[in-house]
Amino acid sequence: MFRTIRFLLNLTGYTVWYASKAVVAGLLRLPNRPGGTYDEITRRWARGVLRGARIEGRLIGWEKVPQDTAVVFASNHQSWFDIFLIAGLIPGHMRFVSKKELSRIPLLGRAMAQSGHIFIDRENRQRAFDAYDEAALAIRRGTSAVVFPEGTRSRTGELQSFKKGPFVLAIAAQVPVVPTYCAGTFTLLPKGTIRLTPHPVVVLFGDPIPTAGMTYSDRERLMSATRAEVERLREQSKEFLA
Repeated sequence: MFRTIRFLLNLTGYTVWYASKAVVAGLLRLPNRPGGTYDEITRRWARGVLRGARIEGRLIGWEKVPQDTAVVFASNHQSWFDIFLIAGLIPGHMRFVSKKELSRIPLLGRAMAQSGHIFIDRENRQRAFDAYDEAALAIRRGTSAVVFPEGTRSRTGELQSFKKGPFVLAIAAQVPVVPTYCAGTFTLLPKGTIRLTPHPVVVLFGDPIPTAGMTYSDRERLMSATRAEVERLREQSKEFLA
């Protein structure tokens, strides 16, 4: 219990501190450029949370990820720690595509908006597509995106069904989709509990799936191919967590 309390205090402290810095950076109109203030704030926040929780993470298969273009990372979602791992360990200029509910969290929502993260209103189809158009434009300009095709955290640790929206986004941006699997995060902090159980975790990357030449009608084919690769990564991850 002490470990969990310490984690929650660290999470709150780091979030307030770094979210405040992002808001101030926005008020000062600091540019949102690769390797700039907002990238550094996000990375320091995530690494601080991981360090405070005594979580060690590493990347497997990073050499597969294209370095000369923006990409869409399509990841499973089992825990809050998926976000901390991806934000803290993946280098480069990237932003999360998140559910609109996060924008309503005091301070954090404004900090995310200032930093360039994209919010999706899943209750309003037109607004959702407008947000995807905005995200696709940012990706074409060089900002990689992180999407969770399941839409929400899994309650069982099993991979849930994928939604089509993230793949419409990747096709609109005409950039590769990188299947991504966060392994071990479910038992760190399952959905519905605040009890923390620290242990090593890994993030695995699969073979990029090109979208050049794909159209809207290819979204289901892209979704199926991505899910199959994420499932393969899930099986592969067992050798790294044994």
